[in-house]
Amino acid sequence: MTDQTANQEDIVLAEGVDEEPVERNRRLFSGNNLIVFASLATLYAAFHMLALNGVSISAWTGIELPFLPQFPVETWSFRIVHIAGALALGFLLFNARLFSDEDVSATPLLSKAGYLLFIPAAISLYTVFGFMQLVNSGTLPVMGGLTSWAAFPGTEIYQTEIAWFGVPLLIAALGAIALGWFEKAPRDRFATADLVMALCSLIVAFYLITVYSTAARNSVGTPFVPVGVAFAATAGAGLILELTRRVAGLALVIIAGVFLVYTFTAHLMPGILAVSNAYTWQRFFGHVYSDAGIIGPTTAVSSTYIILFIIFAAFLQASKVGDYFVNFAFAAAGRARGGPAKVAIFASGLMGMINGTSAGNVVATGSLTIPLMKKVGYKGRTAGAIEAAASTGGQIMPPIMGAGAFIMAEITGIPYQEIAIAAIIPAILYFASIYFMVDLEAAKLGMTGMNEDEIPKFKKLVRQVYLFIPILILIFALFLGYSVIRAGTLATVSAAMVSWLTPHRMGVRSILKAFELAGVMSVQIITVCACAGIIVGVISLTGVGARFSSMLLGIADASQLLALIFAMCIAILLGMGMPTTAAYAVAASVVAPGLVNLGIPMLTAHFFVFYFAVVSAITPPVALASYAAAGISGSNPMATSVTSFKIGISAFVVPFMFFYNSAILMDGTWLEIMQASGTALVGVFLLSSGIQGWFVGGRIAWFLRVGLVVAALFLIEGGFITDLIGLGGTALVVFVQKIIRPSPNLQFEVRGSD
Repeated sequence: MTDQTANQEDIVLAEGVDEEPVERNRRLFSGNNLIVFASLATLYAAFHMLALNGVSISAWTGIELPFLPQFPVETWSFRIVHIAGALALGFLLFNARLFSDEDVSATPLLSKAGYLLFIPAAISLYTVFGFMQLVNSGTLPVMGGLTSWAAFPGTEIYQTEIAWFGVPLLIAALGAIALGWFEKAPRDRFATADLVMALCSLIVAFYLITVYSTAARNSVGTPFVPVGVAFAATAGAGLILELTRRVAGLALVIIAGVFLVYTFTAHLMPGILAVSNAYTWQRFFGHVYSDAGIIGPTTAVSSTYIILFIIFAAFLQASKVGDYFVNFAFAAAGRARGGPAKVAIFASGLMGMINGTSAGNVVATGSLTIPLMKKVGYKGRTAGAIEAAASTGGQIMPPIMGAGAFIMAEITGIPYQEIAIAAIIPAILYFASIYFMVDLEAAKLGMTGMNEDEIPKFKKLVRQVYLFIPILILIFALFLGYSVIRAGTLATVSAAMVSWLTPHRMGVRSILKAFELAGVMSVQIITVCACAGIIVGVISLTGVGARFSSMLLGIADASQLLALIFAMCIAILLGMGMPTTAAYAVAASVVAPGLVNLGIPMLTAHFFVFYFAVVSAITPPVALASYAAAGISGSNPMATSVTSFKIGISAFVVPFMFFYNSAILMDGTWLEIMQASGTALVGVFLLSSGIQGWFVGGRIAWFLRVGLVVAALFLIEGGFITDLIGLGGTALVVFVQKIIRPSPNLQFEVRGSD
């Protein structure tokens, strides 16, 4: 073997794909601070893995912790601990402001002033411990077999909740939020304000667990909710909004703020936005931290399926499977024309199975694929747009489909397996469409593939195909009838076992590191889910979703298509600037019920909403995935988002076909499903050809492009008659292009034969 061949055998294009991107406001700990934070993150993730699999930690360890919920954990208490842990980790990890390139000089005076906030926090915590003792004392009244939290106005408990719990807690929490904007601490140290906020997050959890274990749960959403619950929920909501700002930006915070303002002004609103009576502060915040709000469907999913698959992803990253996925994509598609762009499609689809956000997927794979796309001739905005569109598609790729599929299962009650099966054809159509767009763009530009010496050897990577085993185990376990939690656990264990066949063997230290990584990775998505829960709480309390459904019914009386277009616009608008999970959770609460009332099947309605919530990541003017890609490609963000909208155009068409042809969602006979998928695949090819203006080996005139788009829509619709019309239209375009051969320019001329 020559040296050159040996070097080619050792080529590795993808390195560091599995590394977590470090945000500019993330702290980089060292020394004792690193040990403390890493231990907390590891315990947080390991706690979830044990609790989800029904491990009784008290029985296992023989240790009883009276100030924590007993294991297995009661559902509400588990969700409250889930949120509190993420908040505490998040405040310790993410700074209130971006760090500059220079060393941050501390502000000792503000830090010392921040220590004063520990005083009201300590008072509030001491009061909560007193409440715990009171609940366990057996002296509280019992009603209907349940202990009653008798905290009515004028009682001693009521006064204590206000003076010694609620007011001190708000002073500590809101004061720390304000201080965090001004306090500066070195990047490797904890800020005082952040320590106070982490403590307040735990105090909120301790109180809510104490009170929710009593009859106070029965009063949630009513004017009789204990005032302490309202204080705790106010502090908790404020902390959630602040951490959401730190980890996900202002977009979701602003939307949540608009909904909060609406809650207290709804009685002044006109039309469908109006409510009959004003909501008091105590009633709303007593409602928002319930299973109809923050600890409702979004947290139910984040505390079970999402955290489980984040742990799974962390184990895959620890064994460097992400690097392998990208290298495998290079070996499989790198030689094709426009090779790096096709690699981006395959790699982003694979990474999308283990990555929960479109923008995160862009950063993970785009840092490698975008520069290579520019190198072979793609413009910066096109390279960024291809990566953004492909990464967005990762959110609709079975079997994991990001987090939205699990929320869909939770909201609709439809088994996850059924949702994953229904997603197969739409995902194929989406990625096929992007592939066609990329291939036709490469054809127009006369591109070739990457050189042999620039890509890994396929034969070498095939010998490591066993790295796909954890994914295959996950899929087979799900379809063999195992629960999602059991299937995810088996896949996680298999990831650790498979790593022993690689140079990155997972021992005890690597496993603990994977749990630590999972704890860090989970902060953003759990916080976003909790913030989305605030919006869901507003919708459930005010009933604005039901009134929106009535409006959709009114529009549908004139035209069902118009109603669908209106629902599409609302879903995209609600999703702009929001991560996929939050976008779908909010849109599902507002839009999906109205579609169901139109007579659309539950699964179809939610898939319709889900798709548009996902593609909001590439929809101008606020397109998170496109903006992330533009930052890597160095192109104009708006131009990149417009181009990614064009490349992902099929995603805006296919959901309408769910309504007209449910066979695309695997609902029908095998013959109907095969016909629908086959003609739809031809349709997205024609749609791509019409958008790109390239068909049967050359450029085509504008009116032929229009003809192709129209023919594509008929084929995607999937009916027998519409298929015939689409095929006939396609044949006519081919005839005109080949025989009459009109100029691709605006003028029309008949050319003679060559």
